[in-house]
Amino acid sequence: MKSLIKKVKQEQWTNPNNVLILHCFTNSMSKTKFTKEHYIQWFKTMMQTRRFEEKSAQMYGQQKIKGFCHLYIGQEALTAGMMTAITKEDSVITAYRDHGHALAMGSTSNEVMAELFGKATGVTKGKGGSMHMFDVKNNFYGGHGIVGGQIPLGAGLAFAEKYKGTKNLNVCFFGDGAVRQGALHEAFNMAMLWKIPVIFICENNEYAMGTSVSRTTNVLDIYKIGAAYEMPSFQIDGMKCETVHDAISEAADRARSGEGPTFLEIKTYRYRGHSMSDPASYRTKDELNSYKDIDPIETTRKTILDKKYATEDELEAIEDEIIEEVNASVKFAEESPLPDASELYTNVYVEDDYPFIFD
Repeated sequence: MKSLIKKVKQEQWTNPNNVLILHCFTNSMSKTKFTKEHYIQWFKTMMQTRRFEEKSAQMYGQQKIKGFCHLYIGQEALTAGMMTAITKEDSVITAYRDHGHALAMGSTSNEVMAELFGKATGVTKGKGGSMHMFDVKNNFYGGHGIVGGQIPLGAGLAFAEKYKGTKNLNVCFFGDGAVRQGALHEAFNMAMLWKIPVIFICENNEYAMGTSVSRTTNVLDIYKIGAAYEMPSFQIDGMKCETVHDAISEAADRARSGEGPTFLEIKTYRYRGHSMSDPASYRTKDELNSYKDIDPIETTRKTILDKKYATEDELEAIEDEIIEEVNASVKFAEESPLPDASELYTNVYVEDDYPFIFD
């Protein structure tokens, strides 16, 4: 099998059809022996995001959270699988459905909830809100409201690591709708030309707002776009932490060895609408339920129980602790102060100590 995969890799770009063959092989075999620690961490990461997002929806309904609010419910396996495949020194950047990424990277429930409430104790001092989480201490660089705007920024973060001579990389997330942006193609071209250590991840949840992928492109398998740049490109099952981990781990190895970027189209699904104001009437209940049947939290729970990595009581205790933490984050946000009016003039355009050439 290994020799066949090697042969497919060598022939990948002389025969574009082999892109699909390689994708099938990489999805059908796991390179990692997953341990109890993997599954427990995945369960905790996904459960924290799920319960946090459910509480966010409740707070939005009570008008304690204002503006746009895009929930990550259903897509949690992507961030959970990623976190066991990268290092603390690697960076992450994403679009505006960013609560789950911030939490996975190490932002606390208190910091993220306070940001949703627009409070000074928020992870971006109450200035960013739902769409613009930012946590430099945990190498999380947003949270970007402009569709596709973060893609060249992710390539830039990775280029900085290459320039400094580190082995660190950037994981750059975007949605299926952002694939239509010209900035993606410009970034892809430069990333391959300069062998930048970046992993481009399209979180394909089937809908750009309310528009299905089939209504925006003739190329329904989005990963094939990478073939135009001879970029290693794969379509991955995003409802399983195992497949996400394997794909990102392999891409990370390529990046750290100087081989450059990888493009992963990770197939996932959001259970809620595009944002809190979207009733998602463009899809059927049968479609929604078909994805809930393979919910990554429940399949991970089943694996943990089947392998006797934990008991039902132990998993319930983990969930109860997370619920308590999330509830406490609401109290923290409510009791936190609003930003001072003077904050309107900080962290915007200039640094106070920046040496101006003109006076």
